[in-house]
Amino acid sequence: MVALMSQKSERYLPALRFRWLTPLYDPVLRWGMRESGFKHHLVEQLVLRPGMSVMDLGCGTGTLTIMIKQCRPDAEVYGIDGDSQVLAIASEKAVETGVTVQWDLGLAYDLPYREGSFDRVVSSLVFHHLIMPDKRRTLAEVFRVLRPGGELHILDFGKPYNLYTRLAASVIRHFEETAAQLDGQLPGMLASSGFINLDEIRHFTTIFGPLAALRAVKPTGAGQ
Repeated sequence: MVALMSQKSERYLPALRFRWLTPLYDPVLRWGMRESGFKHHLVEQLVLRPGMSVMDLGCGTGTLTIMIKQCRPDAEVYGIDGDSQVLAIASEKAVETGVTVQWDLGLAYDLPYREGSFDRVVSSLVFHHLIMPDKRRTLAEVFRVLRPGGELHILDFGKPYNLYTRLAASVIRHFEETAAQLDGQLPGMLASSGFINLDEIRHFTTIFGPLAALRAVKPTGAGQ
């Protein structure tokens, strides 16, 4: 998840919507979302090769970022988030686990990186925090910072696929930021942003609704 600036309220929106809930962030993901299973899958889905540069977009408290570094110690791994409080937690966790990660403060739709900086960008539970214009701006920014042939991997709420997931998603459907994804619009947005070879690789069921693991590629002919 990620903390981002809401254009409507012009303030930061922490991952659990209120800063006083930040200490509960990791327990909610661990027990309510079965975080370990889908994040291990996401790391495997990246298919990392030696020396790759990877950015975890909206890294939150850094669980996924650290897992990526542990999986591929020779990779250059960056974690970026809009909330300095969760970045401080992420930094402490990295020290405790003995890994080196570059932690950066910044917004998903205004990334502080040069064009063509990364081989992989991964995003876990970020896009459902963004209003529609910012989803599109974020995808444009990710496209910019990926190298040609680079891949974007997204794990986030997706279209319900059975009765249980429709019922589970009934609450979060009332949030404007989430409704578009529950309607299955994210793959189309990826395509309109220039990505190709879209693949919905796997689904996960949580008490809050269905998650979809997506992969998309920046064309090799796209300029940096």
